[in-house]
Amino acid sequence: MSERVLVIGSGGREHALAWKFAQSPHVQQVLVAPGNAGTANCGKICNSEVSVNNHSILAQYCKDHKVGLVVVGPEVPLAAGMVDDLTAAGVLCFGPSARAAQLEASKSFSKAFMDRHNIPTARWSSFTDPQQACAYIRDADFPALVVKASGLAAGKGVIVAQDKDEACQAVLDIMKDKAFGSAGETVVVEELLDGQEVSCLCFSDGVTVAPMPPAQDHKRLLDGDMGPNTGGMGAYCPTPQVSDELLQEISRSVLQKTVDGMREEGAPYVGVLYAGLMLTAQGPRVLEFNCRFGDPECQVLLPLLQSDLYEVCMQTLRCELDSASVQWLQDCAAVTVVMASGGYPNAYRKGLEISGLSQASEMGVQVFHAGTAVKEGGGVITSGGRVLTVTAVRPTLESALQSANEGVAAISFPDAVYRRDIGHRAITYLTHTRGLTYKDSGVDIAAGNRLVDIIKPLAKATSRPGCNADLGGFAGLFDLKAAGFTDPILVSGTDGVGTKLKIAQECGVHSTLGQDLVAMCVNDVLAQGAEPLFFLDYFSCGRLDVDVAASVIGGIADACQMAGCALLGGETAEMPGVYPPGEYDLAGFCVGAVERSALLPRLKDISEGDLLLGVSSSGIHSNGFSLVRTILERSGLNISSPAPFGRPGQTIGDVLLTPTKIYSRALQPVLRSGAVKAFAHITGGGLLENIPRVLPADLTADLDACRWRIPPVFSWLQQQGGVCEQEFCRTFNCGLGAVLVVSKSDAQRVLRLLQAHEESWIIGSLTHRHPGAESVVVRNLERSLRAGPDCSPDTCMLRNGSAAADQNSRRRTRVAVLISGSGTNLQALMDQARKPSSSAEIVLVISNRPGVMGLKRAALAGIQTRVVDHKLYGSRAEFDGTIDKVLEEFSVELVCLAGFMRILTGPFVRKWSGKMLNIHPSLLPSFKGVNAQKQALQAGVRVTGCSVHFVAEDVDAGAIVVQEAVPVLVTDSEESLSERIREAEHRAFPAALELVSSGAVKLRDDGHIVWSTRETH
Repeated sequence: MSERVLVIGSGGREHALAWKFAQSPHVQQVLVAPGNAGTANCGKICNSEVSVNNHSILAQYCKDHKVGLVVVGPEVPLAAGMVDDLTAAGVLCFGPSARAAQLEASKSFSKAFMDRHNIPTARWSSFTDPQQACAYIRDADFPALVVKASGLAAGKGVIVAQDKDEACQAVLDIMKDKAFGSAGETVVVEELLDGQEVSCLCFSDGVTVAPMPPAQDHKRLLDGDMGPNTGGMGAYCPTPQVSDELLQEISRSVLQKTVDGMREEGAPYVGVLYAGLMLTAQGPRVLEFNCRFGDPECQVLLPLLQSDLYEVCMQTLRCELDSASVQWLQDCAAVTVVMASGGYPNAYRKGLEISGLSQASEMGVQVFHAGTAVKEGGGVITSGGRVLTVTAVRPTLESALQSANEGVAAISFPDAVYRRDIGHRAITYLTHTRGLTYKDSGVDIAAGNRLVDIIKPLAKATSRPGCNADLGGFAGLFDLKAAGFTDPILVSGTDGVGTKLKIAQECGVHSTLGQDLVAMCVNDVLAQGAEPLFFLDYFSCGRLDVDVAASVIGGIADACQMAGCALLGGETAEMPGVYPPGEYDLAGFCVGAVERSALLPRLKDISEGDLLLGVSSSGIHSNGFSLVRTILERSGLNISSPAPFGRPGQTIGDVLLTPTKIYSRALQPVLRSGAVKAFAHITGGGLLENIPRVLPADLTADLDACRWRIPPVFSWLQQQGGVCEQEFCRTFNCGLGAVLVVSKSDAQRVLRLLQAHEESWIIGSLTHRHPGAESVVVRNLERSLRAGPDCSPDTCMLRNGSAAADQNSRRRTRVAVLISGSGTNLQALMDQARKPSSSAEIVLVISNRPGVMGLKRAALAGIQTRVVDHKLYGSRAEFDGTIDKVLEEFSVELVCLAGFMRILTGPFVRKWSGKMLNIHPSLLPSFKGVNAQKQALQAGVRVTGCSVHFVAEDVDAGAIVVQEAVPVLVTDSEESLSERIREAEHRAFPAALELVSSGAVKLRDDGHIVWSTRETH
């Protein structure tokens, strides 16, 4: 739903805020009160005449005009409690409370707060007596030359004196002559620090801080930092003087400490926190805090904000910054130049006509209005000291300054004052104060080190017998003997993911590429009959984006766990100039091993009449994407268009990025059976070029496309591209990710093993190949593509007369089991699902702890496993969200919690309502929660037991499916009773699994169970 946003204020900062809010698709209209000429009827933006001083009137106005969010720009209304009053009236308001705003409103409070919480600042003291202040100035053993009015003085209440006499005069001016009015009733005198000033701001939700890029303001009126102090004559961002490491230190020792301290003192800080800092030789020191965006810092920060400002503000108000990622433009700089009235910061004329505004806008700069008004009859006139800020965003600081100055030159009004050297300190720093570094050439070693720190625990989680997957050495080690091999042959494979990368980069989805990369290499190794042992990756880019690289490599680590191989190492290559911005390339390397006697293909054993078994693909996998992109372009659609194929709600990009299947967990038990003579991975070259790689030259693979299900994306590609059958089969997998060769006598046994894990079919047979004949013949392809996915595969007689026996076409419910440990109930569930009569198929086991016995049980049974380690996530919601994505990836329909020791969040439980079972060691509703057996013994009951129930938001409160009673013996201890209840669980849980997966038991919307009599006859 589109919202109406009200911005309080009239300056350049408020114009910039309104401009940024107007870019949000969530925002219908932006009102600015009182606003200026720039915010008067400009697209979504318009001014409001509502009184901002009377908070009651303002609150009623917001309700009457359905204002969904109020954002307070200047400091005065914050200090006056506007946020408190609007919030109390039920109006959502962004900004700190009056108590929290004391950080700016009272410099004496602010300095004392910093002392209380060990936040680095200059030495200081506050005074209400001018004589005592002057005595302090004269007696201090440090240069006590900075004099500040403690209250709000519109950014001008600071005097930096040249000597003690001038400092004492400043005290008298402020306290006796009332230079800053009541703001100077208390003065703060502090140490003059040596260094450069910078502004470090952050969003704060009261707990978490999200730092912004560092900026630098220019307070003096004239070039060369000459002239009187002002509210700010320009700014630039980011500041090269603040390295990534220093910004992290400032975030930790200043911003986070401040937010933590305010929360401890009962005044949680929610909004934008601004720390004005001096970079001294002893480290950063806080000069002052502001409780809002700076002006003009806001005018360089918001143009660099890539995220939606409305979304960021709402995440801040909902205390969700820990799970949010605020994004900023990279590889560019912003400069803003203030145009002020002649005479500012003292007396100045108003009502002067401004010209050249449209010409400046045409130059690609953004003009933010401050002291402007609309002239009667049309046009814009001056109405304040600081009139306009002209902002340019360009690839470099120098080019941004040049563009901003050119924009200023296009604008004219009498006696305009502005600086031409904004950013001069940074330019000097970049060109004169230091030699070149590797980072200057485009290679960021620190970013690379951060990436390694992120991926180390991910790689560690892939450890397996034979290696521990520790990163950091010159080479990776693998112990074949420890992995259990006696006479091994090493098998290696390398691959990439082709131009599927372009789709992923355009969609901004990077995490699934890791599975594509691992699958392409692992499946090749598997085709030789080998077990994949370890994997190495190669990630290359022009500029390293740590978040993107971590997403890709995190996906690789997850996929290695799926494949059962260790992520043993890799290379991240940052190569400036080689790749355009935002692009990268991937390559993978997998090494496996196979006992010499089990090496595939067994060419001498393959003979005419052998049958071909096809294993389903998930879609296009990772080959043929150059042709896919050409067809997509010609169709007139794009990746964000609704998919004419796939599930409802999916875009074309969603379907095309479906990850490549990894077959190792599913097919290794089949390969170990010895019944498979050959395995062809259907990769680049499609059906026509991959199957012959594993066949004797005198045999032809005769395939019938009516015998397997072809995903709808292939039908669409063939129709849109008009691709001929032969070219189609030479490019795409046509719905088959792997083809196995088996004898007729073994076909049904192998097929049943395959179908326990993957959709599989008997798709053809081997026949004698006549001279000049094709090595692969695919019949009925065009017919099957036209028929679409709803046409069931044909299971009648094959062409060579061999009967395809019953393929057990009855559909089974896809089940995932969540565990945390040994998985004793998991074993009982797996035993049930193995029965031919079972309605359940366990397709996935997820553990929140790596290396537990339950994962080994699942792997030995050929079930795919995933580890989602809760310790790696910042919140329960993020952890649950990852589990949910994995469940969706495997098309899971029913979830069983078998000793899963994590409390699931409400949204997750609600999504899986009626589709998630748990078992509890008592006869519910008795003895809920932990230590149920101990509770039963203490209560003295004679009967307890176990209950299988649907999971509800309240603990152990869902509708009960199955219960089994267990008598409590006089001699029972907690251990002996637990053992007998566990035996009952092994009977009750499989029974409940069968009832729910068969549809015999369902959960109604009201939380009660309904039994299907048709299913239970």
